[in-house]
Amino acid sequence: MLYHLFEALKDFDIPGQGLMSYLSFRAMMASVTAMLISLIVGKKIIRWLQKRQIGEEIRDLGLEGQMQKKGTPTMGGIIIFLAVTVSVLLFADLTNIYTVILLVTTVWFAGLGFTDDYIKVFRHNKEGLSERGKLASQILFGLGLGLTVCFSPDIVVRENVPVAPAAPAVANTLEAKSVSQPLDTDTELRINSGEWKAEDVVKSTKTTLPFIKNHEFDYKWLSPFKGTFGWYCKWAIYVLMIVLVITACSNGTNLTDGMDGLTTGTSTIVVAVLGIFAYLSGNIINAEYLNIMYIPGTGEIGVFMAAFAGALIGFLWHNSYPAQVFMGDTGSLMIGGVIGVCAILIRKELLLPVLCGVFFVETLSVIIQRTYFKYTKRRYGAGRRVFKMTPLHHHFQKEGIDAVIMKPERALPEAKIVVRFWIVGIILAVLTVALLKVR
Repeated sequence: MLYHLFEALKDFDIPGQGLMSYLSFRAMMASVTAMLISLIVGKKIIRWLQKRQIGEEIRDLGLEGQMQKKGTPTMGGIIIFLAVTVSVLLFADLTNIYTVILLVTTVWFAGLGFTDDYIKVFRHNKEGLSERGKLASQILFGLGLGLTVCFSPDIVVRENVPVAPAAPAVANTLEAKSVSQPLDTDTELRINSGEWKAEDVVKSTKTTLPFIKNHEFDYKWLSPFKGTFGWYCKWAIYVLMIVLVITACSNGTNLTDGMDGLTTGTSTIVVAVLGIFAYLSGNIINAEYLNIMYIPGTGEIGVFMAAFAGALIGFLWHNSYPAQVFMGDTGSLMIGGVIGVCAILIRKELLLPVLCGVFFVETLSVIIQRTYFKYTKRRYGAGRRVFKMTPLHHHFQKEGIDAVIMKPERALPEAKIVVRFWIVGIILAVLTVALLKVR
């Protein structure tokens, strides 16, 4: 709203008014605002939750310090939701298609998680919303997003981006304007005059593929058909991929949410990297330098993700060990949904197994454990386990027998496990950024 207010008053000479046209400034302001809301308003929300006795019901799984968490306020994802939405409404361009999509994503998945938490807390049903119900909602949203990406004229990729250095005046214009919206007529003329060369704004099913020189992969290569039917087939494949990514990300963050600060800290790292990618993809200069797809308008995603990172950091103040509040499914499903949608919009979804390696391994551990248990139960009459407990973070938290040396294995303190997972997340984030040049 502040962004649009200053745009409306651009004919008046207001000191500092020009700052609002710069993505970098708005991203910083959105991040700081979201952080302050999480810190200040979050404290009041926690007190309200405590008064209403909206606490977590803990099942005794034999983990150290587990039962001490009983009664800790949950549904803290409301704090993240408020911080993000307020700061984005203040500083983002609300006419930008990507901002609208991410706001809808936040509302959708926060609502889904809130429904699950409500059933658990107020109806005292530990199972919450059924797995089929969650999955159906995630798939429905994925289909909606896929159709939007397919048919919206505002979601395009610009191919054959600049081949010559820009003059300082052009560079300033690109920083202030092109990363938040498609280039205006004046800038287009200056590009076409020879200072820059940009062609072919197209609807595309291309995405980023790591490790190779021309690191673009087109989903149409998976289509066995050509012509008109091949066109429909490639978009169908792309929509299915979108559904898969959103479902996997949302459930992956949900499974990781099992220790104080684990999901919050790890997600902050992922969100920050995706915000950087969005800014780079939406800036024609940086896109050319890094040889990545230039996607007009995605700079606004950088503002949104900056706000999201600020909200998560503020929430981590309350959620770090020992946690004063848990995010619940209201927060974890929302975080995963936003991460998945952002990666899709900036065409970086194939980087997620590396960037979101912690979430990926956590999910994989659950799949392996369940599959192996069912297989051995059918074959031997008794189920066997690969891990002491899943998701993976609980494996390190639970005492047991080392399968190699056959001696008792001590459980690691929760805080140590969380910090080590953060370190792994940072390493994976650095590796993901490095993949922009390692090809």
